[in-house]
Amino acid sequence: MFDPQTLIRPHIRLMPPYEPILPFEVLSQQLGRAPQDIIKLDANENPYGMLPAIRQALAQMPYGHIYPDPESRALRAALARYHRVPEENLLTGAGADELIDLILRLVINPGDVILNCPPTFGMYAFDGDLNGARVVNVMRRPDFRLDVEGIERAVGEHRPKVLFLASPNNPDGSLTPREVLLRLLDLPLLVVVDEAYIEFAEAPSLLAEAPRRANLIVLRTFSKWAGLAGLRVGFGVFPSALMPHLWKIKQPYNVSVAAATAAMAALEHAEDLRALTQRIIAERERLFGLLQTIPWLRPYPSRANFLLCRVLGHDAAALKRALAARGILVRYFDKPALQDCIRISVGKPEHTDALLSALSQIAPEG
Repeated sequence: MFDPQTLIRPHIRLMPPYEPILPFEVLSQQLGRAPQDIIKLDANENPYGMLPAIRQALAQMPYGHIYPDPESRALRAALARYHRVPEENLLTGAGADELIDLILRLVINPGDVILNCPPTFGMYAFDGDLNGARVVNVMRRPDFRLDVEGIERAVGEHRPKVLFLASPNNPDGSLTPREVLLRLLDLPLLVVVDEAYIEFAEAPSLLAEAPRRANLIVLRTFSKWAGLAGLRVGFGVFPSALMPHLWKIKQPYNVSVAAATAAMAALEHAEDLRALTQRIIAERERLFGLLQTIPWLRPYPSRANFLLCRVLGHDAAALKRALAARGILVRYFDKPALQDCIRISVGKPEHTDALLSALSQIAPEG
């Protein structure tokens, strides 16, 4: 009998699946709670949602029945003006996730090496596996700083093609110093700097550096600061030499009309979004201070819109379940260096208050 599994590429048969956050409607059903009664602090979404102006732009969108511009010209022009980077170095995608995959499709042959620095965003290793790369991990230090010397040794030993770095890093929120990033750019490989959370860091971006360097790619997203996670729209600034080949391999209609419309409206109302970002930063600092009063939690300082907490002497998975039973969702990681950690997205002040009230009532399991 014919078995279609025999057709599956061996490296895909062996790769582990990515574990995404469950959809909101599924979570609502599982918890037996109405969506409005759930405090969702598990996926780093913007708690304020889309601006009214973005909703209005979507409601008035005239060409939803027409295929989108394959080159996202209007959006790329708006991004070029806003970020003061050359339009010809910009590529948009269905979230930064698509661009991570495109980078690897472009340069990886089966067996080529990429460098990953865990604990970090899981899509780098996932897309490496998907594209047949050999993923070499250079673990971060206990305080989540990069092991720069370890990266340099790995480059000499493994001759990797790509290094992925998130700054601020997910899940801990640490920002890699600019001088460290510039040091790594002296290495003979592509350096992909993922700035998904940079708006919350109040720190300079490397976007303007990418067109001037042959080996730097900088990725950004509208998911976090602009509240567009559900619409999937991101962008990257790439070296000029890579652009013609990226245009060849990307899907023709990868950014929908709705996503482009929302992203352009977000750029038009960036001042309003910056005000919301400041509210989230202020709430992050308040949440950090309050979590420090819980004796069995150790929150790490963060420059993103979330806080990683080490659970001391108790079961972090049980804590996640106890909070979920109260309608409060946080992220738990069962990965090296993170088994005893939860990650809490920064919500509105009332979400912080509800979380702290729940934590004060919970006696975590040992």
